[in-house]
Amino acid sequence: MRIRTFLSLLLVLTSCLAAPGVRAADTFTLDPAHSNVGFKIRHLVSYVTGRFTDFKATIELDTADPTKSSVTFGIAAASIDTAEPKRDAHLKSPDFFDTAKFPEMTFASTKIAKGSGSTYQVTGNFTLRGVTKEITIPVEFMGTVKDPRGSDRAGFSTSFTLDRKDYGIVWNRALDAGGALLGNDVTVSINLEAVKAQPTAPPPAK
Repeated sequence: MRIRTFLSLLLVLTSCLAAPGVRAADTFTLDPAHSNVGFKIRHLVSYVTGRFTDFKATIELDTADPTKSSVTFGIAAASIDTAEPKRDAHLKSPDFFDTAKFPEMTFASTKIAKGSGSTYQVTGNFTLRGVTKEITIPVEFMGTVKDPRGSDRAGFSTSFTLDRKDYGIVWNRALDAGGALLGNDVTVSINLEAVKAQPTAPPPAK
């Protein structure tokens, strides 16, 4: 009798896990051709802008409840591009990103909370130049759609500010009239389009 009861309970649990409303998040991988990572920093009386051309992301997206989602994100620091080769070389040097020693910036989410409208507050650990800090950034979930090839796509957008000194990037130059050559706040803007990973086909039977 006890065995029958156990088997019945196991069957109920299995049925619940197989129900349409109970499923794991879907894996989305980055489409770099339709994504971008940019930044700007104050220089004297204007802003210098730039971008990173080599980055990757994996998003575990629960469309029914995005707070149950997660994201990992990485940027190759040496892919920095400000449209000025000499400046880019300086930014890759130990004065700034020190890309030979710290080749990658990373972010891994630990918590996602609902914000206003389609915005979510994403908390995670951000590592830059060997320094890891917990940050929270506002991310707008742009929704999902099927592309012309039938693949599911999801979009995300964020803009936030970091203090470069928090990560050991302190190089600057004092001005004769007072003040400094560079600001400390860096505004980062990220727009991501990701594609749902296709299920792996089982190996052929032997």
